[in-house]
Amino acid sequence: MKDPAPQNAPFNETSAAAPSNAAAPSNGSAPARAAAPSDSGVQPKKQAFNPFLPLDEYIPDGEPHVFGGRVYLFGSHDKEGGTEYCQTGDYVGWSAPVDDLTSWRYEGVIYSADRQPGGEGKCLYAPDVVRGTDGKYYLYYCLGDFEGGIFVAVADSPCGDYRFLGEVRLPDGSPLRRFVPADPAVLNDNGVIRLYYGWSLSTNAAKANRGHDVPPEQFKEMLLMGETRLFHRTQEEVEGEEGGSLMGAVACTLKDDMLTVDELPRRILPGQFMAEGTSFEGHAFYEASSIRKVGGLYYFIYSSQLSHELCYATSRYPDRGFTFRGTIVSNGDVGLSGRREEDRLNQTANNHGSIECINGRWYIFYHRQTHRSTFSRQACAEPVQLLADGCIPQVEMTSCGLNGGPLLPEGVFPAPVCCNLTNGHMPHITNRAIEEDIPFITHANDERYLTNLADGTLIAYKYFAFEGSYRLSLWVRGTGEGEFEVKIWEETAARIPVAPSVAWQQVEADLTAHGTSALRFLYHGAGRAEFLQFALHKN
Repeated sequence: MKDPAPQNAPFNETSAAAPSNAAAPSNGSAPARAAAPSDSGVQPKKQAFNPFLPLDEYIPDGEPHVFGGRVYLFGSHDKEGGTEYCQTGDYVGWSAPVDDLTSWRYEGVIYSADRQPGGEGKCLYAPDVVRGTDGKYYLYYCLGDFEGGIFVAVADSPCGDYRFLGEVRLPDGSPLRRFVPADPAVLNDNGVIRLYYGWSLSTNAAKANRGHDVPPEQFKEMLLMGETRLFHRTQEEVEGEEGGSLMGAVACTLKDDMLTVDELPRRILPGQFMAEGTSFEGHAFYEASSIRKVGGLYYFIYSSQLSHELCYATSRYPDRGFTFRGTIVSNGDVGLSGRREEDRLNQTANNHGSIECINGRWYIFYHRQTHRSTFSRQACAEPVQLLADGCIPQVEMTSCGLNGGPLLPEGVFPAPVCCNLTNGHMPHITNRAIEEDIPFITHANDERYLTNLADGTLIAYKYFAFEGSYRLSLWVRGTGEGEFEVKIWEETAARIPVAPSVAWQQVEADLTAHGTSALRFLYHGAGRAEFLQFALHKN
């Protein structure tokens, strides 16, 4: 049974009118879902923005897979304005034709926690899907705590419905509890089913490390006690694993039943406390396992100890010999062209995703944060290059990742498709919501917009293919009194005054630009502005 499609797909290019039901600033509850269109639920043809799904859809931890001419996105499911991870308790499906990544179709709920015995009321964490040698599709997932294992559901098609199959188990029939069962990733390697998983500590979560004050042996004892409490294990279980720790990324293989471990788990990537002196030092494994095989090279994609970045390691072997290669994307563009943590271009937090070749072109799928929290994350994607030596250069966040090129500057664009939103000192947050005085993406009723825009706030949209003179309109409101400086690259192209208003107000200016460029808005003034959308039309 498929449930209704999310509302608020990105605006079409035909109408520049402000919404008639604009509401006063608020942090209202999420809107009810509207019924899917009576035909197929396919969104109209349009340009592809980031995030590429409707703005009221929150699919983090995305695993993209191409099956039968369509790309399917399998991920967790956050609640809009949620207060914990994966709060919906279900997985929903989205897919698009490989030759039209602007046209994503809602597939409905493909699995829910209550389909698993004892799963009622639980959260479903980051999944992965693999096509088995029998032609069926197998969904691997965890229930969101460190006490459980890895579970499996099965379906006859990629979009389900999936039905519960069982729990991954060791050859003796006992549940798999080796290392830390979390964030499973699966690969059908020419008939061999390879399962990857694991967890460690991020840098922020591990600030109680020994530094220079705690002797090594005392720190080792502290870490042992921490692992027993965090992962609900005995001291003997922790010390029994390689290196006396449960943390790190591990690999094993499964038998034909897709449930029983064949080759036992072995660590392939270290967590930060075992990374010293290795290629992973500074970018050690944290979470978010994902696996791809390209030619004869295995790519292990993961979130590093820095949390906001997706890194990758490669090996000629599936279960050993991995070497750190670099960062693919950061949800604050940290590391890109030497950008430092303190100069991040967005609020950063965790990240999870993977690479996929779609219609001959490679992409990295990842997620960003909204609502000043880590609990309402949205799927984004960018094209990447896989070079002849196996290297994937880091890419920047853009507003046009799946568009096949820069956006055409014609039509209406939702303000939340910005790829940078910063006041110059944006925070990194871990497992929480914050009340800090920063700009952020939020919602009220059926509107999604930018709020708390103070003096010096920079909003960027990358990229547009400009060619001539345009009329630029902005819809703004709030207590802000000042102006938006409109910049094409670093040059000022227009200045648009704004005044305090409870209702959305349309303000306009003309600008001239040529070539592919970022479009930036820099707010100068008093108070706090809110920003719903902008329109560009050729003069």
